[in-house]
Amino acid sequence: MASLVGNARRHPGLTYFALVFVISWGGILYLAGPRGIPGTPEQVAALMPIVLVALFAGPSIAGVACTGLVHGRVGFRDLVSRGLTWRGGARAYAAALLTAPLVVAIVLFGLSRTSSEFLPGIVTAVDKPGLLLFGAAWGLVGGGLLEELGWTGFAVPEMRRHHGPFATGLMVGFLWGAWHYLIAFWASGTSTGALSLAAFLPGMVFYVASLPAYRVLMVWLYDRTQSLFLAMLMHASFSASMLILQPPSTSLRAGLTWNVVLCALLWGVVGAVALARRVSRRPFRSLSLQEGSS
Repeated sequence: MASLVGNARRHPGLTYFALVFVISWGGILYLAGPRGIPGTPEQVAALMPIVLVALFAGPSIAGVACTGLVHGRVGFRDLVSRGLTWRGGARAYAAALLTAPLVVAIVLFGLSRTSSEFLPGIVTAVDKPGLLLFGAAWGLVGGGLLEELGWTGFAVPEMRRHHGPFATGLMVGFLWGAWHYLIAFWASGTSTGALSLAAFLPGMVFYVASLPAYRVLMVWLYDRTQSLFLAMLMHASFSASMLILQPPSTSLRAGLTWNVVLCALLWGVVGAVALARRVSRRPFRSLSLQEGSS
C-alpha cells in the first residue's frame, strides 16, 4: 500500500490516466466477457447499458481514488469545495452553457442549407421532448458529473502544476478522446471490432481533434473560476448538444464534412479566445501629449 501511495504521489497524472483505462476497460471485460468484445450487434445492444456504467466509472472512481491517495482528507475537502463553487459571473456561465450548442448549431444549420443530411437530429426527431430530456439528463450525469469528477476534479489541477493551460488542455483532451473512442470499437458489432469508414473517420476527427480543442476551452474556464461545478456544466452542455443536435445518420462524406467543419470552428474559437487573452494582458500605454498632437 505504501508503494502504491508513493507512486501515486510521484506520478499523479500517470496514475490517474492508468486507473481510468484499467477501471473502464477492466469493468467492460469483466461484465461483458471476452466474447462480448465487440460481439454481435444483438450482444452489443443488450450489454450497452452495463458497459456504459463500467466505462463512466473509470474517470469518477479514478479521480476520487487518486485524490485520496495523493492528497488525503485535504484533497477531498478541496474537491467538494470546488464542486460547490458556483459563482463565476454571467460570462463564465454563458461560456459554459452556450459555447457547445452555438458551435454545433451553427455548423449543422449552416451545412443543412446544402443538404438535408445535415439537419440536426432535434429537427427530424419524432419525440422531440424525449430527445431533449434524454440529452440533458445524460449530459448532466454521464458527461458532467461522472467524467468531470476525474478530468477536472483531479487530472487538470495536477497537470496545471507543471504545464500551461493550453498544453494541459491538449494532453487531457487527447486522452479524453482516446478513452471515448475505444467504446466505438467495442460497439462496432463485428467479430474483429472493425469500424466502417463512415463511423471511423468522422469519429476519429471528433475524438482526436475536436475534443482537445473543447478541453482547452474548459481548462481556460476552470483557470478563471476554479469551479468544478462550471466545468461539469460545460461538459454536460457539449454532451447534450451532440446527442440532441447531431444528425441521426449520415453518409461517409456528410459525416466527415460536418465533423471537420465542427473541428475547424472549435479551433477557431480557441484561437479567438487565445488572442483575446493575449490582448487583455497587454499593458495599456497612454499616449503622451507629443504623440497625441502628432
